[in-house]
Amino acid sequence: MRFDELYLSDNILDALDDMRFEECTPIQECCIPEILDGHNLIGVAQTGTGKTAAYLLPILSLLDDGVCPSDAINCVVMSPTRELAQQIDQAMQGFAYYLDNVSSVAVYGGNDGGRYDQETRGLQLGADVIIATPGRFISHLNMGHADLSRVSFFVLDEADRMLDMGFSDDILLIAKHLPPTCQTVMFSATMPPKIEQLAKTLLKDPVEVKLAVSKPADKIIQSAYVCHENQKLGIMRHLFQQDELKRVIVFAGSKLKVREINRSLLHMHINCGEMHSDLDQSQRDDIMYKFKIGQIDVLVATDIVARGIDIDDIAIVINYDVPHDSEDYVHRIGRTARADKDGRAITLVRGREIGDFMQIEKFLGYAVEKMPLPEGLGESPEYKPIERGRGRGHGGRSRGRGGQRGKGHGRGNRGGGPQNKRRGGKKSNKQGSKSNHE
Repeated sequence: MRFDELYLSDNILDALDDMRFEECTPIQECCIPEILDGHNLIGVAQTGTGKTAAYLLPILSLLDDGVCPSDAINCVVMSPTRELAQQIDQAMQGFAYYLDNVSSVAVYGGNDGGRYDQETRGLQLGADVIIATPGRFISHLNMGHADLSRVSFFVLDEADRMLDMGFSDDILLIAKHLPPTCQTVMFSATMPPKIEQLAKTLLKDPVEVKLAVSKPADKIIQSAYVCHENQKLGIMRHLFQQDELKRVIVFAGSKLKVREINRSLLHMHINCGEMHSDLDQSQRDDIMYKFKIGQIDVLVATDIVARGIDIDDIAIVINYDVPHDSEDYVHRIGRTARADKDGRAITLVRGREIGDFMQIEKFLGYAVEKMPLPEGLGESPEYKPIERGRGRGHGGRSRGRGGQRGKGHGRGNRGGGPQNKRRGGKKSNKQGSKSNHE
């Protein structure tokens, strides 16, 4: 479907024309009409499917149509990380290029006092759209800088990542400041039970749009080493001695592991840096800048980098630890082979992770090539699920990872909503009333 077939305002369509955006992605085609119709919505789709535009375009179109007050904060978008908040803000500037009466402010931590004062002024003046990380936004709420009593739209972007990072209580606290008429939109890459519970708490009668996770791009050459934990650094040493590797991201499962790997690579005289949520904003900005311009060859990171960071020339992704599930695997290795380039993805699979990796292969529909261990590292574990003792689960799942996913989706009944302009100024003929919201 083309964007000009939707009921977006003329100014939004003009901006999309300038940006050469013509065809909707599937998540945009499904979600934009539902948001325009006033429905609460939960969208489940992986990173890179166009979720930011799926909620920003209809919300900005409604603001352009004048359905919200001009002297209030009308939309709050919550982001799990500063990097994603910055990207949402950049997308906002492009989509709202012709919306002279729509203002926005990005609110995220780790900045100097001047930035905080700028955020305060934007909040107190009632910027139409606030894009914020939870901790920083609560700081402003506690200081009385933001009046959320007339907010029309509340958006949670990458809700699963926010919960993984411990922001559940913060989100619920912010939600208590919102009016009962607020339309709530939640996007998540996965649908574990904790997301279902949050959705039940925040969204009344939501439309659910769930898209299947895409397979990795064919251009990504995938391989794996089956090994013991104490063989992983030896494999890393072999990989970096074999080739002069640059533009590499190494993913690890914890901040502690990231620090350990980074120290070990530095001892191997590899030009690397670490990236995780314990770094303050200036440190994170500095590391990302050095990596983007090539001053750092290898970035060792937690999954904070797997979502929301666009770097087009990553040559290799190394999973030092097996991701928790198939979706995370796709997100991680999707950092390479972008912008029509080839890429490699290498996963180090220790014995306890074999069951997890078998589940990933089952999702992929094929076996990933297993590479022989480098000489001198000893024997590798047999590639089969490890038998569990009592109370330890089954099927090779390690430490209770994963969990049941939400099954199926329902598009819900299409209710009416605010009448929205067609291209050329015509109104929609849809009838009905806006649904009730918590």
